[in-house]
Amino acid sequence: MTAMPQPDSEVRPLDLDFVRGQFPALESGRWTYFDNAGGSQVLRRVAERVADYMLTTSVQTGASYAVSQQATARVAEARAKIARFIGATRPEEVVLGPSTTILMRFLATAMASQLQPGDEVIVTDFDHESNIGPWLMLKERGVVFKIWSIRPESVSIDLADLKALMSPRTRLVCVTHCSNILGVINPIAEIAALVHAHGARLCVDAVAYAPHRAVDVVASGADYYVFSFYKVYGPHFAVLWGRYEHLLELDGLYHYFYGRDKVPMKLEPGNTNYELAWGCTGIVDYFDELGGGTGDRAAIERAFDAVAAHEEALSERLLGWLRGQNGIRVIGSTRADRATRVPTIAFKVDGHDSAELVRALDPHRIGIRFGDFHSRRLIERLGLADGNGVIRVSMVHYNTIGEVDRLIAALDEAIKTGDAH
Repeated sequence: MTAMPQPDSEVRPLDLDFVRGQFPALESGRWTYFDNAGGSQVLRRVAERVADYMLTTSVQTGASYAVSQQATARVAEARAKIARFIGATRPEEVVLGPSTTILMRFLATAMASQLQPGDEVIVTDFDHESNIGPWLMLKERGVVFKIWSIRPESVSIDLADLKALMSPRTRLVCVTHCSNILGVINPIAEIAALVHAHGARLCVDAVAYAPHRAVDVVASGADYYVFSFYKVYGPHFAVLWGRYEHLLELDGLYHYFYGRDKVPMKLEPGNTNYELAWGCTGIVDYFDELGGGTGDRAAIERAFDAVAAHEEALSERLLGWLRGQNGIRVIGSTRADRATRVPTIAFKVDGHDSAELVRALDPHRIGIRFGDFHSRRLIERLGLADGNGVIRVSMVHYNTIGEVDRLIAALDEAIKTGDAH
């Protein structure tokens, strides 16, 4: 669901000194990190908790002795905090795993027996491959796939196109909450209402959304919702949320004696990673503190309201410059409206190879990236594959206006140098 932002007068100002002080990688100021959609910097408190777990409670859970009981309590607390962070109604709905890609494969495998030959699944050509490829493996079961396509002329999606694809045989629709190329926030609640009206379920990839807005899985209307914590200031770890009744229906992926009602453990083969789960509690505590420290969902929402306002300013600084340049095409919207986009901005420069321009910024210690970012179907659909794809600048709330100005100056120099040659 795309929550409308509060008026600026009601948004807590973002304390950038506090924010940047929470990330050790930012302390030197030597590097500007604008590749955050590929992986954000890690909170100090996250790393400290991972280390503390491994050094003090690195035992198997579930035993009677005291250290095992402490480890068990920590993992349970982690699951409960993550549930609060994403708006889940109960901790049992939180499935933890190594990455979004793997959790999507787990979900597709666990759901396979529910799908019969002729059943239909709708995927898109504007999503990250993590929410496409795992589902396509079900073709061998006779599942029929339909593609919800982006409209190249407007670089946008239309729910009418999705509605036209729906049929009585549609069982599942898979879509992204936010594009990791376009930065656009899709209307997930509206999509969910349409999908449910046709008796199907909705699986949402929120990897590009979760670093920027407060996740509310219930309000989103989704049935399954997945994202990775290493994009949200934590370790290489991920969460799959599913409505409890749906998780009960899934086949187990663990040992045969883990019954269908053993949720979520039946979907966490070999156990989840305990130390990373405990580390992720630091993400929740950070956003709680950023939002006033009240320990409830309201604090998390206040924090992300402040994040969205600051990120809108970052977006406008860069987009404003890009709009004024001849020969630069922003892929998607050029508006910085926080209600409709996050500060992930992709563009092409006429007459320039994207790789050459990006590499020209390396000596400036500015980290950006070029390519298709595992959204290859989208890049190909839009005809952007030539010249090493697009340039992507992906900002988050710890970035500053001064860093954006550094990027603009370096990029302007690289373009002019290239033109001169």
